[in-house]
Amino acid sequence: MEPNIIFVPSAFKHHVTEEDIRHAYNNKIHDGCLESCENKYCFIGFNLAGNPIEVFYNPIDEDTIKVFHAMDMRPGVLTQLRD
Repeated sequence: MEPNIIFVPSAFKHHVTEEDIRHAYNNKIHDGCLESCENKYCFIGFNLAGNPIEVFYNPIDEDTIKVFHAMDMRPGVLTQLRD
């Protein structure tokens, strides 16, 4: 089940659309906490074109997340994630 997703303007800074983020959430291949941050998480998923994107978010409650960053996946982002 997809959570309620709140988007802040910075989520679209790199021209990733809301539809791409939702699609990536539903097709994610990894979801974990950022190693150096508390309450910041990242999921890796595929946009509508099938390309991997990274999406950073804060959990608000068990049914809601706040997305604040999304862009084409950078190779180093996987090293920043904890399981």
